[in-house]
Amino acid sequence: MLISQIKDGKGGIIVAAREVGGEARAVNGAASVHALAMEAAKAGKSLVSVIEAHGLGDVVDLLKARDEGRFLPPITHGDPAHLHLTGTGLTHLGSAATRDSMHKKATEAAEETLTDSMKMFRMGLENGKPKPGEKGVQPEWFYKGNGTQAVAGEQPLVSPSFALDGGEEPEMAGIYVIGEDGTPFRVGFAVSNEFSDHVTERINYLYLAHSKLRQASFGPEIRIGVPPEDIRGTSRIRRGDKVIFEKPFLSGEANMSHTFANLEYHHFKYELFRQPGEVHVHMFGTATLSFADGVKPEAGDVFEIEVPEFGLALRNPLKIAAEQDITVRIL
Repeated sequence: MLISQIKDGKGGIIVAAREVGGEARAVNGAASVHALAMEAAKAGKSLVSVIEAHGLGDVVDLLKARDEGRFLPPITHGDPAHLHLTGTGLTHLGSAATRDSMHKKATEAAEETLTDSMKMFRMGLENGKPKPGEKGVQPEWFYKGNGTQAVAGEQPLVSPSFALDGGEEPEMAGIYVIGEDGTPFRVGFAVSNEFSDHVTERINYLYLAHSKLRQASFGPEIRIGVPPEDIRGTSRIRRGDKVIFEKPFLSGEANMSHTFANLEYHHFKYELFRQPGEVHVHMFGTATLSFADGVKPEAGDVFEIEVPEFGLALRNPLKIAAEQDITVRIL
């Protein structure tokens, strides 16, 4: 089942549900996806069963809502400070080659001269898929921001004026709510664009934290349930009427050096991330970047990430923010 959130024109939210390839209908009495997920967590029921109990009402024209710019992120929180955007990197087979090309020196990579990226990737290959009952190696981890940085499909991803690059990262994102007792519950998975500044990151690996403090987009639909092991999609950049970049990307555990369970454990092992009622959107990494192919996105370019099994394509134009004068005043 796929679920999404749409503005209703009166300041409210329509939660739409459908099967892949099917007609979307409004979930009766649903205030939001967050409310439905918390209801399911409290009752100890599956989200699908809660949606079925609510029942489906009026038909929702998703394409019309998209074209009218009425999509919201597919999960939100009433207080954006309680939605966390985070991610992991170097988790996919092939991701090391992409990242390593950004950081390594022009020397043969003997064991003692391996970049930190390659070392981290090798750790994942060796122990990113632990046996049941065992703990695997922890991945690279980063913070992107809170709900104020979550951008709906069709809306601009805004690159700061000081950024050196604003590039896409096509990924799968896990969507989670925290139950009343602190238990994390996975709502499902969504396509995401983990928007980053790759030029800043390339200057020095220690700038990774700076490069990730950017907006992100995910959705426009969430796929409820267990994801396919082999996820195949396409990442594009459109400039006017032309496609200036198009490349397939792979995800799912068949194409990863970590299991989703291992990555989830190393995120939620921190009590900080198990606060009741909060929402987490955790992006799981990619091996496909237009930056690695020498593409420099420009204002007005449109990022398009498509995985048919996960609903409508995620599309966002790039916008460059005006320069701001930031001055700290003394009280």
